Amino acid sequence: MKSGLQEYQIDIIFAQTWTDSRLRYNSTMKILTLNSNMVGLIWLPDTIFRNSKNADSHWITTPNQLLRIWNDGKILYTLRLTINAECQLQLHNFPMDEHSCPLIFSSYGYPRDEMIYKWRKNSVEAADQKSWRLYQFDFMGLRNTTDVLKTTSGDYVVMTVYFDLSRRMGYFTIQTYIPCILTVVLSWVSFWIKKDATPARTALGITTVLTMTTLSTVARTSLPRVSYVTAMDLFVTVCFLFVFAALMEYATLNYYSYSVRRPTCNKTKRPNYSVLDVGPPPTVIALNNSMYWQEFDDACLYECLDGKDCQSFFCCYEECKGGAWRKGRVHIDILELDAYSRVFFPTSFLLFNVVYWVGYLYL
Repeated sequence: MKSGLQEYQIDIIFAQTWTDSRLRYNSTMKILTLNSNMVGLIWLPDTIFRNSKNADSHWITTPNQLLRIWNDGKILYTLRLTINAECQLQLHNFPMDEHSCPLIFSSYGYPRDEMIYKWRKNSVEAADQKSWRLYQFDFMGLRNTTDVLKTTSGDYVVMTVYFDLSRRMGYFTIQTYIPCILTVVLSWVSFWIKKDATPARTALGITTVLTMTTLSTVARTSLPRVSYVTAMDLFVTVCFLFVFAALMEYATLNYYSYSVRRPTCNKTKRPNYSVLDVGPPPTVIALNNSMYWQEFDDACLYECLDGKDCQSFFCCYEECKGGAWRKGRVHIDILELDAYSRVFFPTSFLLFNVVYWVGYLYL
């Protein structure tokens, strides 16, 4: 047996037994074994496989057919077939999905009042699984059912054999899940890089986003073009959002870091030093403008990011961390966004993985 996505191929020995009173004979030989040349001389059931896309019988080195006739008119007819049958897969839980692929057969022209199919006891048996080619699936068992199909030409007895399959996750774990998880973890490295290292953090963020895009494309190549979201699509999409959010985190941090206004000074501020003055000590000239701005900062009072009223949740200066306006509010320092992200991103991603794997594997 070999499986595909929307169809599977199976090699079977199809056996049918019926009684034809016209073929009774009186002889000491209880069973008469005939070759395939006699098959066309007796009546045969017009059995068809309703969900087969194509089927071939084996003819090498001779037709793979067996015909036996008992003296009471019972006939056994077997035929070796290779059938490509349809299997409508529901891929919502892919790649943790389970399927029951049917093989359906019935009479083509004889309705139920003329010919009835019945299963014999233990009539469906599977060969040794070592000869099966199920690279992505585990065989869970088989079962058979009998139904009646009502049509305008009559009611037909329909026989169905179900092959229960469970998909193996090893391939998809190695090819998709582990690379996605590692890419998300790699995007968190930027939280430990200084915010002034713009080229390094930008390159890391863009690289991880492009990597997730490639992984998403590769993951869909092994699937038919279904319109609904599969379990793998959900995982890859969430991983992509985490990576994209890590890049946006630095964009936000970089924007607020350079958009903070210079602090305003008191009316009573220290004299400004200039690099051209000769009055200050020589160290001021050696330090260039850095000493000047340090003296300037010490002489100024910081203002809130959004103004003196401090009506925003996001404040950057010490003066905004106190006051009655903070009652019932959460103080978030945008300049400490990296520190928050080091905790939020791993925690939320771990929580997502717990919900995802428990939900799809056990619920």
